[in-house]
Amino acid sequence: MPTHVFPTALGACSIAWEDIAVTGFGLLRPPGRAEPTPPPDWVAALVTRVKQHLENGAEDFADAPLAWDRVSEFQARVYRAALKVKAGHTATYGDLARAIGEGPVAARAIGTALGQNPWPLLVPCHRFVGADGHMTGFSAPGGIKTKLRLLALEGSELFAD
Repeated sequence: MPTHVFPTALGACSIAWEDIAVTGFGLLRPPGRAEPTPPPDWVAALVTRVKQHLENGAEDFADAPLAWDRVSEFQARVYRAALKVKAGHTATYGDLARAIGEGPVAARAIGTALGQNPWPLLVPCHRFVGADGHMTGFSAPGGIKTKLRLLALEGSELFAD
């Protein structure tokens, strides 16, 4: 699977693809040990948008061509709903559970799915907080500190840490 590693304002990121879909995204770290590959035009355009987002927080990646066949049906439902929470906003795991037609008991499973997100940043798993507004885990390097940086970059008003 081809992979392209590229610099951003926050650090190195990587993107992997097959055919016409993104199979993986490494936020602040490469997603494996693949040989670096020059990206096709559609990947290069997405990389440009990622770089812009990590400078000014204004990009939306809901239109990114993601390899949905690489995730479970439940994960796909979670990630598609997560894409609806736009930059500058946060939601709780319970909000996301309701958005996909599940009860609040599914919040933990949703947190697990977000923690396994193969496309962090592109699918904005960093925009989800605990029911009390507190920051919860984030699987990207830097953990909650990185999550807070991304949210601040996007203009989210944070009242808890």
